[in-house]
Amino acid sequence: MSAHKNISDTVTDRFLRYTAIDTQSDPSSATCPSTEKQKNLGRLLVSELLEMGISDAHLDDFGYVYASIPSNTEKQVPVICFCSHMDTSPDCSGENVKAIIHQNYQGQDIILPDDSTQIIYMNDHPDLKNQIGNDLITASGSTLLGADNKAGIAEIMDAAQSLINHPEIKHGTIKILFTPDEEIGRGVDHVDIKKLGADFAYTVDGESAGSIENETFSANGVKVIIHGISAHPGFAKNKMESAIKIASAIVSLLPKATLCPESSSDLEGFIHPVSISGSVEVAEIEFIIRDFDTELLRSHELVLEQTIKQAIKAYPNSSYEFIVEEQYRNMKSVLDRYPNLTQLGIEAIERSGLKAKLQSIRGGTDGSRLSFMGLPCPNIFAGEHAFHSKQEWVSVQDMQKAVQTLVNLAMIWEEKSN
Repeated sequence: MSAHKNISDTVTDRFLRYTAIDTQSDPSSATCPSTEKQKNLGRLLVSELLEMGISDAHLDDFGYVYASIPSNTEKQVPVICFCSHMDTSPDCSGENVKAIIHQNYQGQDIILPDDSTQIIYMNDHPDLKNQIGNDLITASGSTLLGADNKAGIAEIMDAAQSLINHPEIKHGTIKILFTPDEEIGRGVDHVDIKKLGADFAYTVDGESAGSIENETFSANGVKVIIHGISAHPGFAKNKMESAIKIASAIVSLLPKATLCPESSSDLEGFIHPVSISGSVEVAEIEFIIRDFDTELLRSHELVLEQTIKQAIKAYPNSSYEFIVEEQYRNMKSVLDRYPNLTQLGIEAIERSGLKAKLQSIRGGTDGSRLSFMGLPCPNIFAGEHAFHSKQEWVSVQDMQKAVQTLVNLAMIWEEKSN
C-alpha cells in the first residue's frame, strides 16, 4: 500500500502555537516537572487531543501527557507509542519566542531581525542546501525557536488528527506520550510504563529529514569536589591552597586534541566540564562523560582522575572527592534485539518519498532510557536544526514529511501483522 497523501496540513499552525508557550526546564529545580510552566503546554495538548475525540487524553501531576488512539483493525497489532518532549533547553531563553516563516528559501544567509549578529549562514548549516524552495521557520534572534522538540509534538499531533480523520487508514492501538524535562536528563523519571501500555515506541526528536537513529551515547556524570585550605590572604604564605586554583588547573590540564567535544566527531567520546563553582576552601566541577562504547566510560573517567591527581600534586594538603553517576546507556544494545523496529521505521520514511538514513546520535533521547525500561525506542527525524541556540530552524516541508512518516508507520505495523 502506498503512502497516504490526504493528510491534514495543520502541522505549521500547531508548531507556531506551541512555540509561543515558554516551556524551558530548570536543572536546579528538584520538582517534576522542573518548571510548572511546562504544564501550560501539556494542558493545551490535552485540550486539543480531547477535541480530536481522543477521550482518554490527560495530564498527570508530574507533567506527562498520555493519550490513546484505539485500534480500528481486526488484526492483532503490537501497540506502538509516539513520544516527544515538551521542554526546551535551559541553554537559551525560550520566553516570548517570535517565530518567523521565511518562504521559498533560495540559499541566502538569514539575518535574524532582533539581533543582527545572529546570522544563519548556509555554509555553517549543510542541510540548508536541501531546503531550496522550502519554507523555513526561525526565531527572531533573541530566543531559541523550540523546534527541539515542539516540531516533534506538532508532528505527532498532526499524525493523530490524520488517523482520526481518516478511518480508512487501518492501524493498531497508537499511544501518545509527551514528557517534561528531557533536556535536563529527567524526561522519563516518572513515566508510568504500565499505564502507557505500549510494546514499542518511537521518539520523534531527530534532525535531518529522513534520518532514523538506533544508537546514542552512553553517559555518566562525574562530580569532583575539591577541598582546599583556606587562610586569610594577608597571612596565607605557605598555608593557603585555593580550591579555585586547583579546579582551574584540572580544567586546563584536560586533553585538548582528543577526548573533548571541540575535537571529537562520529563515534568518538569525550570528557566535558559543564560547570565550575566554589570558594578558596571548597570548589566543585561537574563533568559529563560520553562514549558509544559503554566500556570506554571507565577509561575516560580514569583519564580524568589522573588529570586531577596531576593537578593536585602541587597542593599536598588538599584532597578531592570523585563521584560518578550513571545517566543513560546506548540504546543500540536493546534495539539490536528488535531489528524489525528500526526496519519498519526506515520503510515508513521511504514511503514518504525520502531516502532513509540510519544514524547515531551524539547525545541521548528519552528513547535511551525508555529502551532500558522495557520499551524499545529508536528516534525518528523531526526536522529540527541548530537546537539549543538562537539560530535554531526547521522546515515546514520536513515537518510535513515527518507527519507522513508517522502515518505510514501506523499503517505498516498493521499491514505486517496477522
